[in-house]
Amino acid sequence: MGLEIGLLGLIWLVIVVWAIVRTAQARVGLVVRVLWILILLVFPVIGFLFWLFLGPKGKG
Repeated sequence: MGLEIGLLGLIWLVIVVWAIVRTAQARVGLVVRVLWILILLVFPVIGFLFWLFLGPKGKG
C-alpha cells in the first residue's frame, strides 16, 4: 500500500508543479501570478481544482 500512495503523491506533485509553471508563464499581472502560485502551494488539491477552472488562461 505504501508504494501506491507514494506513486500517487508523486503524480500529484508533478501535476501541481505543471500548474505552477503554467501560471508563471501566463500573460497576467505579477500579483495575479503570485497569488495563484501561493494558492497552489498552500492548498494543492483544492487550489489545483480552482486553478483548472478559474486560473489564468494566457500563455507566455
